[in-house]
Amino acid sequence: MNPQTTPEASDSENPISIPENSVLDLQKVSISYSGNPAVNGVSFPIAEHKITSIIGPSGCGKSTLLRSLNRMNDFVDGVTLDGQILYMGQDLYGNDIDPVALRRRIGMVFQKPNPFPKSIYKNVAWGPSINGYIGSMDELVEQSLVQAALWEEVKDRLHESALGLSGGQQQRLCIARALAMSPDILLMDEPCSALDPISTAHIEDLLFELKSNYTIVIVTHNMQQASRASDYTAFLELGNLIEFGTTRQIFTVPQQKRTEEYVTGRFG
Repeated sequence: MNPQTTPEASDSENPISIPENSVLDLQKVSISYSGNPAVNGVSFPIAEHKITSIIGPSGCGKSTLLRSLNRMNDFVDGVTLDGQILYMGQDLYGNDIDPVALRRRIGMVFQKPNPFPKSIYKNVAWGPSINGYIGSMDELVEQSLVQAALWEEVKDRLHESALGLSGGQQQRLCIARALAMSPDILLMDEPCSALDPISTAHIEDLLFELKSNYTIVIVTHNMQQASRASDYTAFLELGNLIEFGTTRQIFTVPQQKRTEEYVTGRFG
């Protein structure tokens, strides 16, 4: 049984605020690899225009769960999913869902920056161009780089190789590349784990700016980053959702002893 926290289970002096305006809703989601459970009956909402962090020890199912939100696990043999993930009330795994179109609406930025071996400009323009974008590509590239807080650093070198950028710049370029597809939701899997503290601060500042226009879900092993950057937090252990609530509540008045032990560094 998963000790998932509900409003009714919370202390009356520390009520847990559960978002009402959810854009994604996970309902008893279980994920297995060739029959081996990785995520067990997880349920929680993801609020629109907020940042939700998923935290937990290594191997607890964080990234597996994140990848299920835009069906990236479809590329892995033997993966099965039970339960439902609703996007604007529609089942993401329904027979009428086009996974390719879905991934345009729910973009993803990976742990390690992965720019294409092309120019900075072509990195941003590539997705829209192969998907039939008919507006001004120059304006779209500039807008995406501005949104990713990278424009001023690269505007005079747009046609140079993206591989010449620093690690932090490459990660922001990958964010710009995702934003160029005009997604509703942006998924980020440990986006700062390979970056230095200055680049990490740039990414965190960027997240605050982006959430006014996008819903963001971030997997992070960094407790300080989760507490600084997110509005809601889900804590997983061994594939189970131990607790979900506002980030402030999770880090200051957790309802589960195991949550308190994790966020205070007693294990993990």
